[in-house]
Amino acid sequence: MSHSTPVASAGRREWIGLAVLALPALLASLELTVTNLALPAIREDLAASSTQSLWIVDVYAFLLAGSLIAMGALGDRIGRRRLLLIGAAAYGVVSVLAAWAPDAGSLIVARALMGVAGATLMPSTLSLATSMFPDPRQRTVAVGVVVASVSAGTAIGPLVGGWLLERFWWGSAFLLAVPFMLLLLVVGPLLLPEHRDPGVRRLDPAGAVLSLATVLPVVYGLKQIAADGPATTSLAAIAAGLAAGALFVRRQRTAADPFVDLGLFADRTLSTATGTLALGIFVLWGSNYAIAQYLQLVHGMSPLEAGLWTAPSAVGVIVGSTVAPRLARRIRPFAVIAAGLAVSAVGYLVLTRTQGTEGIAVLVSGAVIVSAGLGPMMALATDLVVGSAPPHRAGAAAAISSTAPQLGGALGIAVLGSVITATYRAGLAADAVPEAARDNLGAAVAVAAGLPPRPGAELLAAARAAFVEGFHLTAAISAALMAGVVLLVVALLRRDAGRPGGRAIRMRR
Repeated sequence: MSHSTPVASAGRREWIGLAVLALPALLASLELTVTNLALPAIREDLAASSTQSLWIVDVYAFLLAGSLIAMGALGDRIGRRRLLLIGAAAYGVVSVLAAWAPDAGSLIVARALMGVAGATLMPSTLSLATSMFPDPRQRTVAVGVVVASVSAGTAIGPLVGGWLLERFWWGSAFLLAVPFMLLLLVVGPLLLPEHRDPGVRRLDPAGAVLSLATVLPVVYGLKQIAADGPATTSLAAIAAGLAAGALFVRRQRTAADPFVDLGLFADRTLSTATGTLALGIFVLWGSNYAIAQYLQLVHGMSPLEAGLWTAPSAVGVIVGSTVAPRLARRIRPFAVIAAGLAVSAVGYLVLTRTQGTEGIAVLVSGAVIVSAGLGPMMALATDLVVGSAPPHRAGAAAAISSTAPQLGGALGIAVLGSVITATYRAGLAADAVPEAARDNLGAAVAVAAGLPPRPGAELLAAARAAFVEGFHLTAAISAALMAGVVLLVVALLRRDAGRPGGRAIRMRR
């Protein structure tokens, strides 16, 4: 019955406000793509090890994912616009600290703080968009715009970041966030309405600590196992994280005002869309990280050249996420999602056919196919999550729809990046190469540059072949994972085919 209740349509102010909300959404992916491009320069300048290099990228996403639930709940309590502006100011400050970090450890700390500050942005953006556009059709378009803005950041990030890295030092990549945040602080109070849930009461600091205690040890343990194999420390970390997760779930079930309303996951639409988001971004972020390294370290491109070659794949996400709402008016959203995931699986199979320093067209074509397939999933699954929750739980649903892809993406970079590292080290284990070159391909490139031409060329060829082998393995894993998610979505789609709730997924549009 709630779907038949008339709702007001958004006006000019709401659509202009949506343009403002596109700024933090744009930054969300721009920051990550620029960091991927800057990583070789950071590794060289700060003498970062392979593990430190992964943490420079990963710790941002880990702290962001671990803090999203708490920040979504905080926005419900103090106001989503207020939280967005506080987070924008904090993000700008810690971005400056990251730009001038004197060593790898300081940069990792600064990136961790960026993750906590960044956790205020996406939940506030999605929950404000949901509140500003109560009409389901308009809300679908608004969510598509937010997702397209994320994709636009992926497109322009490599170009702008590559241009900066060609002319300035790696810290300029982090300063990109500052003008975005300043603009948001100026225009946000003028154009964005304030929204909060009047029914919520107090925060739960213990729940916030448990959410972080769940994410960080598990991710750390998985990274260590992928890179170095099982060990007591890594297994103990995973066990500690799982124990904290069990306590977190128990607390959420008994708390008077929980961070996460676990009852929301009883809705099959929401739970399926959340899982699909997490797994789709798991493979997407993992492959984006690997492709950025592939272009610079295997093909020997500059950051700007690598940025130019990665831009086409971002266009695929933009097209997919903007066309998806139109398709969903005629076809059931989960059918569109399943078809897109199948396309992405084909793209990953294409990526397994890359040939080292040859065949750049194969690499770019595979990346474009992957992104074009995942674009519809990102827009529609996000809309299904936020649209499945009641209005007074908009912040909680927005936090879920933000946490799932961020946590999935963080794990994707950690796990798939570590698989590449482990394969690389195993590929060089039997070769007579300098010990320093065995850590990662960036180190091998630096070592080769200091050797005579012939030994340097032989080392570089062996190191690149080992990296490409790991890249092919992660692409095959991603293809298999996407194929499995397609089967899961289709099975759930059939199960819901005759149910009124399943038909409502399309009718409410």
